[in-house]
Amino acid sequence: MTILITGARGKVGRAIIERLHSAGHALRAASANPAELTVAAGVEVAELALDRPETFEAALRGVRQVFLYPEPAGIDELIKAAGTAGVEHVVLLSSSSVLGPGAENDPLASHSLRVERALADSDLSCTFLRPDAFASNALGWAYFIGKAMPIQLAYPDARIAPIHPEDIADIAVEALTGDSLTGRRVTLTGSESLSFREQLAVLAGTIGREIPVERITRAEAEQQMGHHMPAPMVSSLLDLWEAADHGPAAIADTTESLLGRPARTFEQWTRENAAAFTGR
Repeated sequence: MTILITGARGKVGRAIIERLHSAGHALRAASANPAELTVAAGVEVAELALDRPETFEAALRGVRQVFLYPEPAGIDELIKAAGTAGVEHVVLLSSSSVLGPGAENDPLASHSLRVERALADSDLSCTFLRPDAFASNALGWAYFIGKAMPIQLAYPDARIAPIHPEDIADIAVEALTGDSLTGRRVTLTGSESLSFREQLAVLAGTIGREIPVERITRAEAEQQMGHHMPAPMVSSLLDLWEAADHGPAAIADTTESLLGRPARTFEQWTRENAAAFTGR
């Protein structure tokens, strides 16, 4: 039985491939640019662009399980092709944002929600993994910390429960190879509620120097973030952080509750990625 991993160049996709390959599963790593994939010997490589249905048939041939990144463009055609190929189960890397109010019109949530709904309306067996904030989002601070610049935030005390990407990979592997998560819609978080200020304090302890934090206005944050992302997405993120500024983050499912082993901590993630913040 071949397992197809889409988004195989991504952090989570690569981690899933490593685990499944080590366990002896037949794998096919898929990417819109397969020539750029680096995989272990024995792992098949296929072209699959989620917005190009002509790539679906060959990529899905002989596949029974699919790990899917959410892309609404072409999702109906992908579902049809998966059914024709005999795919039995799809594990979707969705987002906890689909649970928020107004998700249908939210630029962060609607992307995943449209894919969830298409899969839910199909005859395919599905598992929806809905991670909250990734611990790796902290890499957005790396440039400023490396230059010894302060981190400027409109909501420095907004609290989230960041999940280590390796924990997502562990849960995805269980969903692909076991049956405990089949058919479920699982919200995933880390095991700690941490404000941005607290995350930066943890990171400061890891790299051994202070990281100054400066509160800025929402308007200033909108201007800064607008250089890197569309205005609707900026507004959505700031709304999310403003709402998270009023209490601890909810802890949902973790590797502890789903797999019976401790969740990786944010501090562990900072130790593993310290070089990104120090240039060493």
